[in-house]
Amino acid sequence: MAQSAAHPGPAGRDADPGGPDPRRWQALAVCLVAGFMTLLDVSIVNVALPSIKEGLNTPESDLQWVLSGYALAFGLFLIPAGRLGDARGRRAVFMAGLALFTLASAACGAAQSSMWLVIARLVQGVAGGLISPQISALIQQMFSGRERGRAFGMFGTVVGISTAVGPLLGGLLIQAAGPDHGWRWVFYVNLPLGAVCLLLAHRLLPDTPSAGRVRPRDLDPVGVALLGAGVLALLLPFVQAQQWPGNGKWLLLVLAGALLAAFVIWEARCTGGRTHPVLDLSLFRLRSYWLGCLLILLYFAGFTSIFFVTTLYLQSGLGYSALVAGLAITPFALGSGVAASIGGRLVGRFGRPLVVVGLAMVALGLAGTALAVHLVPGTDAGWAMAAPLLLAGLGSGLVIAPNQTLTLAEVPVNRAGSAGGTLQTGQRVGSAIGIAAVGAVFFAQVGPDGWADAYDHGLVVSVAFVLAALIVALADVGADRRGRRRTAHEPSDASRSTV
Repeated sequence: MAQSAAHPGPAGRDADPGGPDPRRWQALAVCLVAGFMTLLDVSIVNVALPSIKEGLNTPESDLQWVLSGYALAFGLFLIPAGRLGDARGRRAVFMAGLALFTLASAACGAAQSSMWLVIARLVQGVAGGLISPQISALIQQMFSGRERGRAFGMFGTVVGISTAVGPLLGGLLIQAAGPDHGWRWVFYVNLPLGAVCLLLAHRLLPDTPSAGRVRPRDLDPVGVALLGAGVLALLLPFVQAQQWPGNGKWLLLVLAGALLAAFVIWEARCTGGRTHPVLDLSLFRLRSYWLGCLLILLYFAGFTSIFFVTTLYLQSGLGYSALVAGLAITPFALGSGVAASIGGRLVGRFGRPLVVVGLAMVALGLAGTALAVHLVPGTDAGWAMAAPLLLAGLGSGLVIAPNQTLTLAEVPVNRAGSAGGTLQTGQRVGSAIGIAAVGAVFFAQVGPDGWADAYDHGLVVSVAFVLAALIVALADVGADRRGRRRTAHEPSDASRSTV
């Protein structure tokens, strides 16, 4: 794994035979700003939830959909958007998504009801799903060798920091604009960023040499529908756990399993046929790829749900302002930013064991956070969280960027959009599942004096997801070591046979 990370896969037919683009680092900066903006909206809304609840009289189920709906729509469109970018042109799809994201952000800020906000967030998620796979594909296209690892490290840093720093930025905006309408500026802040990025993207992003005309069947609408229905059926019983009484809702999990199985069967039948599958199943023959996708799905289920329950606990349970709640989570953001830059440089040397160390640090940090809430109850709990959250943040920085590099290392460039879209689908669907599952447990425990217990129960679920990701990483490390031992023994076996 370490070797594959240090020497990424073949350049593919999108590589520029005339040498690297001299403006590639400027183009990367545009991609990173756009990626920061779309990923920031995963977490920046967390500190605005109490203000949104008061301002729009939003029920708890709609609050979860404001978060989960964005992550779900984001995740469902990543794979077809990656396919569309590979086929039609990454710059064109990137710019279309950026324009839609900016307009949807304006609609979110102008929302007059919770339903309006949920629908606008779904559209915003679709737009984010159009943008994000183009970023990883453009990195594959513009960079090679060590430069590609460095560029992916920078992108991984943006992924970690944007998600972790969101609560602080949201708190600053709400503090500046006031609690009544400050939550609207959480969305309006995207407007100038989106406009500037759109202009620069037109000037700096490269074309896709392999792009051509796209037919509807090239985007596999049946596959997209099966995948979307399956994930929706998986999420609904968690998101609506408090609103739908009885156990009948859990039968949707059986339906989800059937729909996702039908999706895999359909995709397998499409391979080699007239319809282009939305998910290239041959990518999952690469152990580094399918294990990386599974790992990041589980990790993001635990990672993003931390901010959801922590900000609710600090604001609604302890009475913190949005700004102070954001400041309390800042140690995680700082740790993640510092460690992500280091992890991007070290992954070529250490490979997957680096991710194992990071996941263990996150699990220990979250366990320490739960302990801090009990040891220092009351309004001082937020400050007692600082040290364990810093440890968790440092660990997180060693997970996201290295896993991105390791997972895509062996993927050819001409399939980079689809591969990157699938990987990020794991992130977004994991986020949606984590927020739904942790939110269901959290709200079930909340009572007049039950905020600390609710927070503990929510953290237990988050830690369980992180530990599941750690098991996957350990399995990959074990398989890699067994493979190296077999390779080392093969020459001696051959030499003995010749003797």
